[in-house]
Amino acid sequence: MSLFETTLTKALGIDYPIIGGAMYPCSNPELVAAVSEAGGIGILQPLTLVHVHGLEFRDGVRRIKDLTDRPIGMNVITEKSAAKYLERMREWLNIALEEGIRFFVSSLGDPRWIVDLVEPAGGCVYHDVTEHKWAAKASDAGVHGLIAVNSRAGGHTGSRSPEALLDEVSGFDLPVVCAGGVGDAQSFRRALELGYVGVQMGTRFIATEECTSPTEYKEAIADAGESDIVATTRITGVPVSVIRTPFVEQVGTKAGPLARRLLTHPRTKHWMRGIYMFRFGKRLRDNMHHGMSHRDYYLAGKSVAGVQAVEPVKTIIDRFVLAAHTTR
Repeated sequence: MSLFETTLTKALGIDYPIIGGAMYPCSNPELVAAVSEAGGIGILQPLTLVHVHGLEFRDGVRRIKDLTDRPIGMNVITEKSAAKYLERMREWLNIALEEGIRFFVSSLGDPRWIVDLVEPAGGCVYHDVTEHKWAAKASDAGVHGLIAVNSRAGGHTGSRSPEALLDEVSGFDLPVVCAGGVGDAQSFRRALELGYVGVQMGTRFIATEECTSPTEYKEAIADAGESDIVATTRITGVPVSVIRTPFVEQVGTKAGPLARRLLTHPRTKHWMRGIYMFRFGKRLRDNMHHGMSHRDYYLAGKSVAGVQAVEPVKTIIDRFVLAAHTTR
C-alpha cells in the first residue's frame, strides 16, 4: 500500500493525507480551495467567511466550490460561551451538508450533536484533542477520527510531543491525524511513519501566495525559527503559540491573576473565554483589512523551522509528496 493511501484519503476521496487546517482569520476561500485542488483537503472556517470576508455563509461555500471540484471540509467550534453562536454554527453546519460537504473538524467542546447531524448524511467528524481525556470524550461522542494537536502546533496548542500524544490517544480504534510541527517534507513523512493517517497544517499554508493574510505576517513566518515560538495565555486564556516579538516580550505570556481565576472557575470560564476570543477575533479581523503593527501577535507553530519562503500551495504539496516518494 502506498504511503499516501491511508484511512483518511480513502474515507475522503483525496490524493494525499494533508489537511489544510481551518484558521481564523487566514482561511480565505482561495486558500481553502488551493489545498483541495492540490490533492489534500482544505477546511473552511465559518467565521472567516462571514465576519472577515463579509460573505453569506452559503455564498462563501459556493465561492470555494467554484474554485475546486475536489472535496472540502468545515470547522465546527462547539465552545459554550454563547448560545446564539452555537445556534448559528448549527445553521451553518446544516447549510454545509446541503452544499455537499461531508468532512467536519470539531473543536473545543462535545461533538456529539455534530456527529448526530453528520453521520446520517454519510459524513464523518474528526475532533481536535490534546490529551487522553479529551480523546476519550470524543470517542464516547461517536467521532470517526481524532486530530491530535501537539506541542508544536500554532494557535491553540497542546502540551505533548507528536510521539507521546499518538501513543496516548491511539487506544480508541480511531484514525489519528498529526497537527503541529509539519512544515517540510521530512516532518510530513515522519508523521506518516509514526502511524498517523495524515497531517494537518496551518502555519505552512499561511506563508503561501493564495493566503490573503498581510505580507508582514507571511514574512515573519518565513523569517522565524523554532526557538522564536512561545506559548501565551494572554490572548484567549488558553495556551496559544505565537512568534516571539519585542511586543510579546514586553507584555509577557501569562494572563493576570484575576483573569486566571475567572478562566478556570466552572461558573465563569466559558463566559470569560468568550470575551477573550471575541476581543482577539476582532483584532485579527481588523489586521486582515488594515495590516499589522508592532503591537500585534503573529500566531504560528514550530513548523516555521521548515518554512523558507512564501510559495504557491501546489508547489509545497508537490514537494512534500515527491520527497516522501524519493526517500522511501
